Amino acid sequence: MSEELNEKKWYIITTIPGQEDKIAVNVQQRVVTAGVQDLVFRVIVPVEKIRVKDKNGQPAFKKNKETGEQEPKYKSNILYPGYIFVECDMTDKVWYELRNTPGVTGIAGSSGGGQKPTPVGASEMESVLKRMGLVDSNMYDNYHVGDLVKVISGVLKDVDGKIVEINKETGNVKIETVFFGRKTSVEAEFSEIVHV
Repeated sequence: MSEELNEKKWYIITTIPGQEDKIAVNVQQRVVTAGVQDLVFRVIVPVEKIRVKDKNGQPAFKKNKETGEQEPKYKSNILYPGYIFVECDMTDKVWYELRNTPGVTGIAGSSGGGQKPTPVGASEMESVLKRMGLVDSNMYDNYHVGDLVKVISGVLKDVDGKIVEINKETGNVKIETVFFGRKTSVEAEFSEIVHV
């Protein structure tokens, strides 16, 4: 088998549901032990924070131990039970180490017979990262003024509109949408939008 370098891409690792965090740690430890940590860039368990509500359906709050002030209460929700995502250069050595990590049940797109796994498409991975609130600087290159987008989280969730301004420094995007039959400009975080 050849040991050529591929370009950095995302892959889906299948795991035992409920043990994603433990297996992600196993993967990180194994790549260090095998000496391929320079080829494995990120190992993530996709989670999103969800606002906790009290028994009356109102947003719940908790006291910050350091400041003593009330702040919103959140819980973590695993987006894809039984899966972790690995960004790597899928060399033969990396492929071997990933698939032989304890708790890993497979790598999506690798059907056996020496067939290497299929990477996750950039737009699909962008959506996963944004749901976690993670933005890579290269994501901005895919968005331009005039593009049609949908807000995927936050108070404007499910709002469609057209980009009228992108501010890379603040991470905000101004979107023109229609509310009650009138064009309105609203602001959302870049991490909250995807192409329609």
